[in-house]
Amino acid sequence: MAVLPVCIYPDPALRAPTEEVTEFDDAFRAFLRDMWDTMESRDGVGLAAPQVGVSRRVVVVVLKGERYVLVNPRIVEAEGEQVGEEGCLSFPEIFEKVTRPRRVVVEARDENGNLRTITGEEFAARALSHEIDHINGKLLIDNVSPMKRHLIKRRLQKRKE
Repeated sequence: MAVLPVCIYPDPALRAPTEEVTEFDDAFRAFLRDMWDTMESRDGVGLAAPQVGVSRRVVVVVLKGERYVLVNPRIVEAEGEQVGEEGCLSFPEIFEKVTRPRRVVVEARDENGNLRTITGEEFAARALSHEIDHINGKLLIDNVSPMKRHLIKRRLQKRKE
């Protein structure tokens, strides 16, 4: 098991198209263990494969203390609206208010390829939506105003320099 390097914006891996997972073998499960190690080493709630430079439709997330592996996930139902602060491992030390659905229903495969349905409300809906956005190339800064986006980009650039 290993802690993988996390891609920081504007790394192009964060926007790369992702491919569906079709093999649920030992190599895939080893990659999932590395994703868990990486997320936990950074005190994250969730992590998507593109955040570690892998263009696959895979997400790991912890909701109410329970671990979920979401392979090829898709939101099949979304209701309501909530506004809350979000952070992201690919945007270190950046926290912004983002509008998300209040409730989502997600269909995904687990680490063994079994189909499952997960319903998330409030924070769980926010976390699921955020991570699924990642595998679709959508990032935290895509959910804020153009002015805030500009300020975030400047802060990251100054930090890099």
